Amino acid sequence: MKLPSALRITLYIWMGIGLAILYIPLLLIVLNSFNSSRTFGFPPTGFTIEWWQRAVSSSGALSALGTSVLAGVCAMLIALALGTMAAFAVQRYTFFGRTTISFLVVLPITLPGIVTGIALNATFVQVLGPFGVALGLATVIIGHATFCIVIVYNNVQARLRRMGTSLEEASSDLGANGWQSFWRVTFPGVRGALVAGAVLAFALSFDEIVVTTFTAGPAIQTLPLWIFSNLFRPNQAPVVNVVAAVLAVAAVVPVWLAQRFSGDSTTSRV
Repeated sequence: MKLPSALRITLYIWMGIGLAILYIPLLLIVLNSFNSSRTFGFPPTGFTIEWWQRAVSSSGALSALGTSVLAGVCAMLIALALGTMAAFAVQRYTFFGRTTISFLVVLPITLPGIVTGIALNATFVQVLGPFGVALGLATVIIGHATFCIVIVYNNVQARLRRMGTSLEEASSDLGANGWQSFWRVTFPGVRGALVAGAVLAFALSFDEIVVTTFTAGPAIQTLPLWIFSNLFRPNQAPVVNVVAAVLAVAAVVPVWLAQRFSGDSTTSRV
């Protein structure tokens, strides 16, 4: 269907306004990372790469980056295992309470982060604290995994729904056992969804700040926490802009990978 010219132009204008609202602030961050002024007046007063040199040598930023990567990888692995198993159980088997379990798995992503953070903090401090559990990296990983599971679960379940069961049934009819059907038919079909879910889960964990604030404790500082704590310090503000600019550019990678792998073919050979 061909849209009228006036309507098409209107849609283009509103699309341009929406993209401008999304990306002009990000471009300003990148621009300020090269601004020679500490006050970040606009337009920039000069060009410098001093802040980039300081960011590379900032021990606090590098330590926080390592913590974020470690927490993101661990949360991703937990989410990949639990989310995949939950998706297979709900999509491939019929049992009492299946709809309820699916609802409970998806629910954490719909809750406000502050609610999840308060609930986890109360659990770790008040319930598990007397048993020797203290806030730290492990509690951050568990907190992140609670909502990362949903990302993997939704990706794998959607792929299983698209695949159906006909190829697996054909594999069984040809004499393959359960493991052979899984490795040669099912796994190649869901591999792209697994990669997409893992990449998105890592990205979601990497930039999480609300839940991290309630589960990290005083000794743990992830990169988002480091950015927030240094944002209003005059000596660190330019470095914060550099780190934010790098993260804004790096965020393109997981989104591109997720789109690439989530759209691959589900066709497999027995």
